[in-house]
Amino acid sequence: MAAPEANRPAAWQANDKELTLKGTEPPLFNVISGTSMSCPHVSAMVAVVKSHYLSWNPSAIKPAILTTASQISNMKASRATELGEISSSGPLQPAGLVYETTTIDCLNFLCHHGNNTSTIKVTFKDVPAGFACPKDLSVDLMSTINYPSIAVLNLARNQIRNINRTLTNVAGDGAATYSLTIEAPNGTQTGVKYMNGSLANLLFYIYAQDGGAFSWCQSGADEGEKDGVYIVYMGAATANGSSKNEHAQLLSSVLKRRKNALVHSYEHGISGFTARLSAAEAQSIAKNPGVVSVFPDPVYRLHTTRSWDFLKYGTDVKIDLSPNSDSNLSSRGYDVIIGILDTGIWPESKSFSDKDMDPIPSSWKGTCVEARDFNSSNCNRKIIGARSYNGPDDDDDGLVNTPRDMNGHGTHVASTAAGIMVPGASYHGLASGTAKGGSLGSRIAVYRICTPNGCAGSSILAAFSDAIKDGVDILSLSLGSPASRISDFKEDPIAIGAFHAVENGITVVCSAGNDGPSEKTVSNGAPWILTVAATTIDRRFESNVVFDKNKVIKGEAINFASIGKSPVHPLIYAKSAKKAGADERDARNCYPDSMDGKKIKGKIVICDNDEDINSYYKMNEVRSLEGIGAVLVSDKTNGDAFDFDDFPMTVIRSKDAVEILAYLNSTKNPVATILPTTVVSQYKPAPAVSYFSSRGPSSISRNILKAKPPDIAAPGSNILAAWTAYDGEETDEGREFPKFKIMSGTSMSCPHVSGMAAVLKSHYPSWSPSAIKSAIMTTASQINNMKAPITTELGAIATAYDYGAGEISTNGALQPGLVYETTAIDYLNFLCYHGYNISTIKVISKDVPAGFACPKGSEVNMISNINYPSIAVFNLTGKHSRNITRTLTNVAGDGTTTYSLTIEAPTGLTVTVRPTSLQFTKNGQRLSYHIIFTPTVSPLQKDMFGSITWTTKKFNVRTPFVASSR
Repeated sequence: MAAPEANRPAAWQANDKELTLKGTEPPLFNVISGTSMSCPHVSAMVAVVKSHYLSWNPSAIKPAILTTASQISNMKASRATELGEISSSGPLQPAGLVYETTTIDCLNFLCHHGNNTSTIKVTFKDVPAGFACPKDLSVDLMSTINYPSIAVLNLARNQIRNINRTLTNVAGDGAATYSLTIEAPNGTQTGVKYMNGSLANLLFYIYAQDGGAFSWCQSGADEGEKDGVYIVYMGAATANGSSKNEHAQLLSSVLKRRKNALVHSYEHGISGFTARLSAAEAQSIAKNPGVVSVFPDPVYRLHTTRSWDFLKYGTDVKIDLSPNSDSNLSSRGYDVIIGILDTGIWPESKSFSDKDMDPIPSSWKGTCVEARDFNSSNCNRKIIGARSYNGPDDDDDGLVNTPRDMNGHGTHVASTAAGIMVPGASYHGLASGTAKGGSLGSRIAVYRICTPNGCAGSSILAAFSDAIKDGVDILSLSLGSPASRISDFKEDPIAIGAFHAVENGITVVCSAGNDGPSEKTVSNGAPWILTVAATTIDRRFESNVVFDKNKVIKGEAINFASIGKSPVHPLIYAKSAKKAGADERDARNCYPDSMDGKKIKGKIVICDNDEDINSYYKMNEVRSLEGIGAVLVSDKTNGDAFDFDDFPMTVIRSKDAVEILAYLNSTKNPVATILPTTVVSQYKPAPAVSYFSSRGPSSISRNILKAKPPDIAAPGSNILAAWTAYDGEETDEGREFPKFKIMSGTSMSCPHVSGMAAVLKSHYPSWSPSAIKSAIMTTASQINNMKAPITTELGAIATAYDYGAGEISTNGALQPGLVYETTAIDYLNFLCYHGYNISTIKVISKDVPAGFACPKGSEVNMISNINYPSIAVFNLTGKHSRNITRTLTNVAGDGTTTYSLTIEAPTGLTVTVRPTSLQFTKNGQRLSYHIIFTPTVSPLQKDMFGSITWTTKKFNVRTPFVASSR
């Protein structure tokens, strides 16, 4: 660590005649420099810490000083030191945790440095009985001693090193939860996995590549004077737009000296700004009565099933809406503008040709920015506008602020939503056919908000603000934050931006996330967002394993390698190739540096898949050891084909692995081969809920059956769509770069729904975002291509937690018959029920009617009553009933139409609806009905799912529900 050393005045000897000027007294103090001067600063701090914590040993004092160091200068810039500058107050409150470097740590350090056990026993008095140096000193003991910093040297490309650390609680008794922040440089992957712990100690291990930092922060703890980028949210913009001068004035009221603090100012639809602030300055601004919230600028991630680093291997999207989509219907959408908030666009793709398109609609008020590698000629009548936003930290990285897509994700998403028909599209010959978007005639407005550093919340809000001004009709966001990161809508830039977009008549469609299949993992859970889960399609990519005497096990993957059809290659289970000193679990899972290359060379390796590290690291490890191929055993990829490119690798299910492992264990010279990928069409059953798709219920808005669970599901596994030419250097020699690519993720399902929303908007220009959402949800399908209920990928019948209302229907949504209009009052009441007071609500919304007040007794269970196209009733206990009201609006035209009622309710729950029929006589007529939920057992043993459907010979308007005692 560092401490002050330059020009330090301190006491001096009295007989230094050389420093005594003629006619003056000898100096009592002198100014000198050097690490000799920095050292006693730290020594003094050690003494102060020791006086406060007399029982602390040296290894506790050291981490208290190191882990609280500052890395910021008085210019608010990063220091050049590794651990930072000593803090004079931080060590006295060391975040509650310290790293205790034990006796064994020190002894192992000596072992690693070449000292034998005998020498160590002479040198050290505290050698425990039975201690001996590890036999294999090639193991990196240095980086695993419990030190407050980590150094991992000799780390080869694509290699992973596992490191253990243990933290000791020094904050006293009582529960304390620490969240994790990782700072890793570009091109690295770093992670931390909890192993075990107690109130006193916590053990975790870190897997990392290259360098970076991570920190543990206690929930609700004071972070002191931590500088950073903060978003200041000030609610709705005024009718004339918020004034940038007003934002600057508020900012200057707390900033006295700093220049260039303002990052973004939001003036259209949204009022607020983003600025570089200290924590104290942020707290001061938050006290202003016109401020709704002030929070650190979050970074969001793309919702693909691969990280940014591995998109070149990706498996993320398809372009056909669904096997039964009607090309005439999906071709509609002229003059509807879809805004894509993503990584940009590759405008040269054939999917974005404007041939035969009409002039740009007059409703468009946006622009096509000039930037490096992008100019106005890259826009046309299909791509009608493009903007780009660098995050607060991107400029320092030298990133180019351009709408051009250097990643591929944004291009893929945009073409899925609104790409034109492109015959002969394929990914290196796979999935060949005609690629087309969901709304062929729609226009595309590009808002590049994501860079290799992620998708900054401040950029997201800036894009929302511009999109509102530009005149878009639909906004599509295939990104989000993990559900656990968001605790309040007013600190979620996507929820904030979407609220104001919907206020301005824009439908906002977001991906649900890829953290499934666990419950409460869905992101983008605000009720004004249309949130999309992912499903499989009726196409699979098979790469089978042939072993023994031509026995075949079905595998699923994309690989273009051919090592022969006959099983002639030696086969080995990775566990049997464990390297001396390596952990058996690591070897079994093909972790880097865990297998003996001599045992791997020339063989096909069977690897388990614990998902702690990306499967491509496992592939690279086998490849680097000259293995000829690999078989990954996993139940978590069914319908989502990993792309291993030119390496013979595939994925099989665990039930199939039993057979091949039995053969391997019973045969002296086991052999196998891996076949290159073939396409299986009309696969059954399909659709199924994709394994990765995030699930409900909502951790924030539980009493709405929505984003957590999702609202709707759409194809998201193995989707073919346009791709960027930027990754041509990643394409193997002899093959051109792919103009289309296969990817998976809710990133891919989201634009399917965005395209459908655009089709609806073109058919019904006056429809509100909630009417469009309702039409999509109430006409969804719950049946697969085997005429059976849609299931999860593991075969269980899917519930609303998995797929919301069901799989999108491209035909049914155009003729919904009835819709649920979720009004401005519904959303205001939702905020009331969520705990917002009327003063805050009046700042947030521009549509608060005169005299509006929060309903008396507002509490979270009342959320069930907002007029949403699904119903959730939680905390249903005892035999007390819960009454819910819904209102339907007729959109089928004038004339008398009578709807009859069908209720699907599970055993243990009585559902009563009054009235039992609804008769509409004119278009736009609104009728209400009441639902009474009564449990017949208490508590309910599980969450119970059902539906209420209003039916005529032509229309089926289905509303899913869930009831729960929790």
